[in-house]
Parts: sequence; C-alpha cells; structure tokens
Amino acid sequence: MERRLERILPLVQKPARYTGGELNSVIKNKDEVDIRFAFCFPDSYEIGMSHLGMKILYSAANKREDTWCERVFAPWEDMEAEMRKNFIPLYALESGDPIKDFDIIGFTLQYELCYTNVLNMLDLAGLPVRASDRTGLSPIVMGGGPCVCNPEPVAEFFDLFSLGEGEEVNSEIMDLYKEHKKKGSSKEEFLIDAAKIEGVYVPSLYDISYNEDGTIKAVTPKNGAPERITKRIIKELDNVFYPSDFVVPFIDVVHDRVTHEIFRGCIRGCRFCQAGFIYRPIREKSPDVINEQCKELCKNTGYDEISLCSLSSSDYTRIEELLEKLLDWTGDEKVNIALPSLRVDNFSDSLVKKLTGVRKSGLTFAPEAGTQRLRDVINKNVTESELLETSRIAFTNGYSSVKLYFMLGLPTETDEDVLGIGQLAKKVVDEFYMNPDKPKGRGCTVGVSASSFVPKPFTPFQWEPQSTPEELKQKQELLKNNLPSKKINVSFHHIPTSFLEGVFARGDRRLSAVIEAAWKKGCTFDGWTEKFLFDKWMESFSDCDISPEFYANRRRAYEEILPWDHLDYGVSKAFLIRESKKAQNAETTAHCRMNCAGCGANKLNGGKCDV
Repeated sequence: MERRLERILPLVQKPARYTGGELNSVIKNKDEVDIRFAFCFPDSYEIGMSHLGMKILYSAANKREDTWCERVFAPWEDMEAEMRKNFIPLYALESGDPIKDFDIIGFTLQYELCYTNVLNMLDLAGLPVRASDRTGLSPIVMGGGPCVCNPEPVAEFFDLFSLGEGEEVNSEIMDLYKEHKKKGSSKEEFLIDAAKIEGVYVPSLYDISYNEDGTIKAVTPKNGAPERITKRIIKELDNVFYPSDFVVPFIDVVHDRVTHEIFRGCIRGCRFCQAGFIYRPIREKSPDVINEQCKELCKNTGYDEISLCSLSSSDYTRIEELLEKLLDWTGDEKVNIALPSLRVDNFSDSLVKKLTGVRKSGLTFAPEAGTQRLRDVINKNVTESELLETSRIAFTNGYSSVKLYFMLGLPTETDEDVLGIGQLAKKVVDEFYMNPDKPKGRGCTVGVSASSFVPKPFTPFQWEPQSTPEELKQKQELLKNNLPSKKINVSFHHIPTSFLEGVFARGDRRLSAVIEAAWKKGCTFDGWTEKFLFDKWMESFSDCDISPEFYANRRRAYEEILPWDHLDYGVSKAFLIRESKKAQNAETTAHCRMNCAGCGANKLNGGKCDV
C-alpha cells in the first residue's frame, strides 16, 4: 500500500494529513501486542488533532503493553476519491495497516453532524456500516464522547457505547475483549458480558417500542442487560493518567498548543448548556500537578503556548495560585498562557494583572442573551453591570477587542430580547471610549456571535421546541438590521445545520435509516457549510417517511419517555423538571458554591463534589 500512497499523496491537498510519522506518535511491533485499537475521529485531521480527549485516550491506551492504539481521521474529499479509485482502504496513521483488520474501532462522537462521516469511514475501511451485518468478534465498533448521552440515532451502526469519561472504562473493555479473543468467543457472547461493565451500553440488547403518535412506548432490556446504564467518571483527577507528551502535527491544526485540563464539571447550571450538566460532578486538579504536567508537556512537544482548559476557567478555585506557579517559568521560556472560557462575573482586576506579561489577544465572554429577563430564564446569572465592569477592567489593562457570544431562539425569547443583543454590545463599545485608561491610539471592536439555540438531552430545556428555520431567519434579520454601532461586527451560525443538529440531538433509533440514506446520497462532512447538502437530507427524511420537525420543533411532555431515559448521567430528571419550571417563571438558581440545588450528580462520586 505504501507505493500506492506515494503515487496519490502529491495529488491531494495537505498530504501530511495522511502520512503519520509525527513527533511523539507511538510505534509498536504489531506481533507483540494482543489488541489493536483504531481511534477514529470522524472529521478532518486538523479538527481531530486539536481534541484533548483523543490525546489523553490515545496515550492511555498505548501505555498498556498489550495494546497498540493508532489514529484515524476522515480523509477529505480529494483523498477519499483517490483512495476509492486506487482501492486503498481506510488505514491507521502509525502503521498504515487497514483498520478492518483491527480488534476494536473506536469513534469519538463530538458533534451530531459527524454521523455520516462515521458511516463513510466504515465503508472506506471495507466494513458493513450496520452492526448487525458485522458478525465476527472483530472488529468491535464502539463510540464515546458527549453525543453518546443520546446515541440512539446511530445505535444501528455501533456494537457498544462507552458513557462518560473513558480513561478507566476503556481499559476494562479491552481487558474483557482480550479474554474473549483468547477463548474464541462470538461477538454476541462478548457484548453480553460487556453490558455488565458499568458505563457500557450495548444497543442491540434493548428493544424499542413506539406509541401510535410516534413517541416511545418502552425500552426493554434483554439477555441480562441493565435497565439503566450509568456513566463513568474519574473520581480523583490528580491520580488519573495524563500524557507526558502529545503527538505534534506536521501542519497547522485548530488548537496547536499544549492543552491542559484543570477541572471537570461546572458550578453554573446554565439551562441551555449540555456540557454543564453531563460533565458533573465537579472535580478539580491541584495546581502543583497541573504545573508539573504543563512543564513536561512543553519540554516534550516544543509548544510555546498553554491553554488552561475547562468549561469555565475562572471558576477554578485556585486559579491565581496556579497562574503564579506557571508564570514562575513560562516567562523565561517565552511560553504564553491562554485562559479560555472566562466568566463575566469573576473576571477580576487581580486576575487580569496576572496575565500582563502574556500576549494580548481579544477576550471572549458569553452573556448569551440581550436582556436580563432572558438571562434569568436561562439561569446565566450575569448582569449588564458585571459585563460592563469586566469590559472596563479589560480595556484598562490594554485590551481593545472583545467578542460576545449570544444565542437566538432561546425559550420565551421576544423581539425585545433580540434587539437587546445589539444594545448590550453598544454599551460595551461606549465603555471603551469613555474609559480614560483605554489603550492609546487604538479603536475598539466588539464581535457579536449569535448561534442558534439547540435543545439538548440532560438539560432543563430538553423538553422545549427548537425555533423553526423560518423563525431563526427572522431573528437574524431583526438583529442585523438594527445594529446601533458600526463598531459591532455580527456573525451567525448556519441555520440548516442547527436544524439538523436539533433533530439528531433528541432523536431516536428510527433516525439511523435517515442517516444511512443521506450518506448514500453523498452527505459527508455535514458540519462544514460548504459541504452541507440540505436538500439531500430532506429527501432522505421523505424517503424514510420520517418528519424532522417531529424531533426538532415539538414540545415534549414531562411524562413522555425520552430516547435517552434509560441512560443515567447523574443529574436527576426531577431536578431538570424543577429547573424547567423555574425557567418558565424567569427564576434563577444560585450556582453550586452558593447553594447546592440537589442535581444528584454527586452520587457518582460517593456524595462528593469539589465545589
């Protein structure tokens, strides 16, 4: 295959996506390992190589002497065409071997619009896309990642799913697979045993029945599978495996730097935010451990930037202590520190002064809504005065660019709320020009990014209808045509992709047929606007006699059985219903450090939460 690759690589864009051989990539003797694991990211190399979870799990699997984990990314359309033309199956970067010969093929599902890429990668590998058509023990096709909190739309394509955090459960799955491989077990025997591992969901062991109105009637386990599957978490972050190096790509990727996770979970409880609920309970890593691991990573990769990663970096309780430790050596080493995901209400003057020696780029904050009433509905717990004070601190300390994230189509939203986005952005602009300590000789730019709200599972808004594409278009036009300042630049998310995301976020198993039909019509890379074939998707829904509006634009009753109700991500349904009702009355809930709201997620950590 190497000769065939040598012939086609000069014909494609960015051939370094497909060669392997990067610094810190892991090479083993395949004859000396028991398990070969293909870790697949169903998007381009540049996206996948930026993903922290893949880096952690790749290194954790390769730490095992009996396992060789290799990376696989979705080839771009030019490479795919050449591979099909030259009969080159999808292969792993480290060895160049076809992944159809591997023991386990694992996909990380980060985004609903990657689903057709999963099918395309299986097909490129020479494998049937449906799990029922893959009869042997190998390869087992498994999925993990945030979309697995509702994997039903792709349930027909996967043998099993790993719910929650994968460092420990992945190893348990590999131990079990190794045992069954030695015994010569069937695929069914392995899957029945795998379903006994906490955090493992085997969709073929559950029958789904439906009511006449199309809603779910029952989810029935069989062959001893549990009625509910509980996600896995890592209880002590200081002691869990973390890589001492990352694979360093040959080409620029989206996040080309050291990324370090400082804590998991979120204290805030924003009602639209799936990540804020499915990653609970809160667990922090200590500053000493983070500091030493960052040093090691910079030494072993050569990177000159560290990004401190979490859902809300400034909510880390020891952030200033951590920055002091990092700044002790990063200045001399010319290493920059990036703090993404900052909160408006705890961006202090002392915090920003800690970063005075760091390269200044624009700051990003997320008010999410233009009026206080709607911020209360979504439980953002950020006030206009806090945003303006935060902007003043930033401008006083040399910043001149601010980006503000908002959403359109939030529950109870009115035209006044939409217009409030521009008015709030204008007040930030005014704050810059009224500030006597603003950067001299520079103007201010305020970027407004307005995405479309998508209701997600395991949030208080999981029962809400999504705004229709027509409604979202009207909201975008209203905002764009009423911007009060030329200093405000506004951008919008692509409405058709948001609509499809809404369909699959809360979809059920019947959507597997739609995904397969769309893939057969040529749909891949659906998250890329230039590749998105909306008409083909609508044809696929019609061909399968399935209404996408049934999933995206319909309000659900609290008593309805939801497609993910047999999965347990820690947060109780009773808590989500309470929060949903409070949202309808624009009542807020204090964050976890002010008062425990009883979400229930601490049961996963022996009743402990690092608030």
